[in-house]
Amino acid sequence: MIEIVALVLLLSMGIILIRALLGPSLFDRILAVNVFSTKTALLIAVYAWIIDRPDILDIAIVYALINFIAVIAFLKLIVRGDLAASSPEHQR
Repeated sequence: MIEIVALVLLLSMGIILIRALLGPSLFDRILAVNVFSTKTALLIAVYAWIIDRPDILDIAIVYALINFIAVIAFLKLIVRGDLAASSPEHQR
């Protein structure tokens, strides 16, 4: 049963990869990459369940945290044009 979950995750990751490549806007592509990374963390967790190694779940958690930080940084880079720029309220 859990192998079916892994296959469904892989299938959905393929569909999301197509959306990331063909997305009509940049933000659609960023969202698709974020969802793809989230599905990758889920796939790592399912893999840990299949091989009965719960210590691999730490890798999935770290991967999800890195994904979150990377998406926030990338969106800040797109919106502000600079990662080091402070918020508009602090520029006064």
